[in-house]
Amino acid sequence: MSVELDLPSLAGWMRDAGEPVTGSLRGARVGQGQSNLTYRIDDEAGRSWIARRPPLGHLLASAHDVAREFRIISALQSTGVPVPATVGVCEDPAVADVPVVIMEHVEGTVIDDEEAARKLAPEVRRRLGLELARTLAKIHVVDIDAVGLGDLASRKPYAPRQLKRWSRQLEESRTQDRPDLDALTTVLTEHLPDPDEITLVHGDFHVRNVIIDDATGDIRAVLDWELATLGDPLADVGSSLAYWTQAGETPDEPLAPTAVDGFPTRAEIAAEYLAASGRSGRTLGFWHTLGLWKIAIIAEGIRRRVSENPENAAAHGVPTARDIQELIDQGWAVARERADWHHEAHSPSSHRRDGL
Repeated sequence: MSVELDLPSLAGWMRDAGEPVTGSLRGARVGQGQSNLTYRIDDEAGRSWIARRPPLGHLLASAHDVAREFRIISALQSTGVPVPATVGVCEDPAVADVPVVIMEHVEGTVIDDEEAARKLAPEVRRRLGLELARTLAKIHVVDIDAVGLGDLASRKPYAPRQLKRWSRQLEESRTQDRPDLDALTTVLTEHLPDPDEITLVHGDFHVRNVIIDDATGDIRAVLDWELATLGDPLADVGSSLAYWTQAGETPDEPLAPTAVDGFPTRAEIAAEYLAASGRSGRTLGFWHTLGLWKIAIIAEGIRRRVSENPENAAAHGVPTARDIQELIDQGWAVARERADWHHEAHSPSSHRRDGL
């Protein structure tokens, strides 16, 4: 897969930025991400960096802003949140037709599939799951004003902002009609939680977006901040639970590393976060449902971008229509189960099936 960067020009830009680049650069696409594209860049002395750029082709308004992502990571350097050191944002058209963020390459492991998860000792898998919860609590304790992120986004109630934004994304990226997804949008809109505190929210926090020490399960760096904003901290917990597959649920799914035995359950992760943060989980059912709804929309957007430009596809493939339907079905299942926020959560199909 080609690197959509002019590497000789990038080497010159990095030297001008103070980086000790030796000789020429070589690069390769890394990671499973299908939004912003990530590359490992190496020089002839063996030093490595990470380059991030937006995907190829037409971009939706406000999406894939790597300069904004750079701002967030830079602001977190002096906090307890583990993030890579940053180099700068390259906006030289000789390097690429879009801004490119350069940051340090953090040594460690990304657990992005079942094979990688099985290489961890069972006790490391459990520690990693609980460390994810504790790391989220660290993100949510950051003083956004003190680190210069107080104006990152609106401080208006987060749930309606999320519904407005992602409903618009869906309309601009849908590949087919999905009545159950539209009905779930309606349910979420009609059952908004009361506004709560506003913190930094990662927006896409899951096991494939962290670099770990595979001997201990410690988290060395949190990656992929492009969806970060200011909002309700429980939204991050709900999103993380939406990404979390428990042992026995989809054991043959290669991109469900947490289905391997040894990882904690969703309930254990939620309990660990609530204990570490001191927060109530009263609205967690809403945010878990919204997380599944949002991931379905993201998957729909990936399908749209890849249909327009196949080079945007990650190595493991593209979400299928069935994958997206399963996410929608999971969203309805959580909505029906968590009666603490919603007493009438029924999709059109579930109403016919079970008489609810």
